[in-house]
Amino acid sequence: MTFTDLDLDHRLITSLTTKNFIEPTKVQANTIPYGMIGKDILCCSKTGSGKTFAFVLPILHRLLNQKSFAKRDARALILAPTRELAKQVYIEVRSLLSSLSIKAELIVGGENYNDQVKALRHNPQIIVGTAGRVADHLSGRTLFLNGLEILVYDEADRMLDLGFAQELLAINQAADHRKRQTMLFSATLDSPTLTNLTDTLLRNPEKIMLDSSFTIHSDITQQWYFADHIEHKQAMLSSLLQTIAHDQVIVFCATREDTVKLSDMLNAQGLNSIALSGDLLQNQRASVMSSFITGQYSILVTTDVASRGLDLRNVSLVINFDLPKLAEEYVHRIGRTGRAGQKGLAIAIVGPRDWNAFTHIQKNVGTEIVIESYPMLPAKFNGHKLTNSKAKEAQNSKKKRTIDMPKATKKRVDTTQGKDIGHVMIKRKPRAVIEDDEQELDLSQIQQEDPTNNKDN
Repeated sequence: MTFTDLDLDHRLITSLTTKNFIEPTKVQANTIPYGMIGKDILCCSKTGSGKTFAFVLPILHRLLNQKSFAKRDARALILAPTRELAKQVYIEVRSLLSSLSIKAELIVGGENYNDQVKALRHNPQIIVGTAGRVADHLSGRTLFLNGLEILVYDEADRMLDLGFAQELLAINQAADHRKRQTMLFSATLDSPTLTNLTDTLLRNPEKIMLDSSFTIHSDITQQWYFADHIEHKQAMLSSLLQTIAHDQVIVFCATREDTVKLSDMLNAQGLNSIALSGDLLQNQRASVMSSFITGQYSILVTTDVASRGLDLRNVSLVINFDLPKLAEEYVHRIGRTGRAGQKGLAIAIVGPRDWNAFTHIQKNVGTEIVIESYPMLPAKFNGHKLTNSKAKEAQNSKKKRTIDMPKATKKRVDTTQGKDIGHVMIKRKPRAVIEDDEQELDLSQIQQEDPTNNKDN
């Protein structure tokens, strides 16, 4: 099948041919026909499967061939979970608009709000944005969606994970045209919260279930190695980067602080590295991504902020310095390589602190994972928690010798009789009664009885 077989507008076919896109991916071939006839769509497909064109092409086909619902309101709104993914989608949209009279705008957080207000006054037909900033413009009455024709939720599960449920519902309520078409794309549909959301947003959708969120690309080769501690991991990371041939590399770690430490360490070793984390300002994050995409840096050290949606086609190697807690996130991480039919390599370094995460990943990905000791830097850790066997046996035998004793009954103790309480004798002293009248002393008598009394004195 080719894009021509999908009966897309000839102007879109020309743009696709110019970019050397001839055959649609599986998700595109299954989704575009329903999108072109205005059906609501609920699509579950793995990362890197070409979802962006699956909703962008039906949008452009509609805008080129049908009249709008309203003169000024935007005709299509595409929502993405992060600024980076929204920008990636926006670039894809702009690449197809080079020869078309359709305007698109990017509305994301971290950018100047007033500049966005000015851009919205030019009435763009397509808006690509993040849920938080779009909701801000709705509440500020600088954006109106009453005439919206197509609403797209890309990576809807991720938007819910980031806490945008209320914003998504507000946007859905604002885009209230009865003929509105909604397309929702997600890597997983297992969440009850997501199920409730789809019931609210979609009307009799066409369900397209292509892949599980735990499905790993067949083009990605996985390698797993043991490590003893953080210093061992660092030495292994340096060795892997220096011995494995690669184009560009993404190194995933757990915290924002680790991104900077690892990047500084690699740069000190002469490796060209840059760090990316969620605490950077939007212009800083954009600058980092631009520098990496254009090839100024060969290694990107990042957290999960770069695990989804970014189409980085020169990445041939992904290294998990720290394992994520969720198997789904692991699949998204390694999905940054092996894209568009290219081969990719994903390496995971497993230390004692990663063992619980590994067992979760092993359980959910559906394939057997074999962890080896890295030949150049062998590890003592082998995945089994070390325990003191003698202490454990003693503890078990102690439990076996335990005898159930009858419960002691409490008795009242009369402390005035000098009975024992515990190991301390408590006895009340008799009260001393002194009567002054009866105890008057005869001083003269005392003097006579006192043998030391000297009359001569």
